[in-house]
Amino acid sequence: MPIGFDYATAFSRNLGWLTEGEQNVLRQKRVAIAGMGGVGGFHLTTLARLGISKFNIADLDIFELANFNRQAGAVVSTVGRPKVEVLADMARDINPESDIRIFPNGVRHDNINEFFRDVDLYVDGLDAFAFRAREMVFAYCAEHRIPATSVAPLGMSAALLNFLPGRMTFEGYFQLAGCSEAEKAIRFLVGFAPSLLHRHYLVDRTRVNLAEGRGPSTGLSCMLCAGVAAAEALKILVGRGKVWPAPHAIQFDGFRNQLAHTWRPGGNGNPLNRLAIAIAKRQLGI
Repeated sequence: MPIGFDYATAFSRNLGWLTEGEQNVLRQKRVAIAGMGGVGGFHLTTLARLGISKFNIADLDIFELANFNRQAGAVVSTVGRPKVEVLADMARDINPESDIRIFPNGVRHDNINEFFRDVDLYVDGLDAFAFRAREMVFAYCAEHRIPATSVAPLGMSAALLNFLPGRMTFEGYFQLAGCSEAEKAIRFLVGFAPSLLHRHYLVDRTRVNLAEGRGPSTGLSCMLCAGVAAAEALKILVGRGKVWPAPHAIQFDGFRNQLAHTWRPGGNGNPLNRLAIAIAKRQLGI
């Protein structure tokens, strides 16, 4: 540990918004984050600066040039390096006392129990199109009563959903079982942001191909997501503040300066969501 590092001093500027007792609570909590790409890396560093000291992090990818527009840790010197190792180093640079368990092969059926060992909260950082892994992870959280928060970077906005123990589950909300990958993508996008604030300023639709799992992204939305996710993590872990569970969904769009709070009982089974899904499928020929 570097000479001169002191936890209390490093995170003293959090105090005032947090009590000393709450800061100590955060110091003891363990957060799991699957995915160290667009949002996951910013989630980790933002939570580390909040003073959380224990993490389980997973990713099986390496940094490449196409990551530079949006991913924490994506710089020339890290090209070709495993994302999970780069981000773990960054978190330890923020807090050398950090206890970080690394899963360089991602989250799989054969390591999911270990990935969630001792975890107080799951924060989702998986790729938008990693449906199989996401369904597995959220099902595990529901079964083991682990609170989970997910914030999607859509356009220049952050779209929030919380899945809390005993409340509506991820599958109950999105209803992805039995769907094709393309339809899962549509259901995911409609479910996350029923108000679709970001749809008004997409300037080149040829850059979106849901069947191929391809779409544009921005770094500013990833950083917005990290701030929102950290606020939810704070409220959940210290037990102070309102946490809206699904089927509530909240989207803030920085480009349009608009906030939308929607409530869709039944999730994607709600008539409004079903209509939006049907229109999207028709437009995309699915």
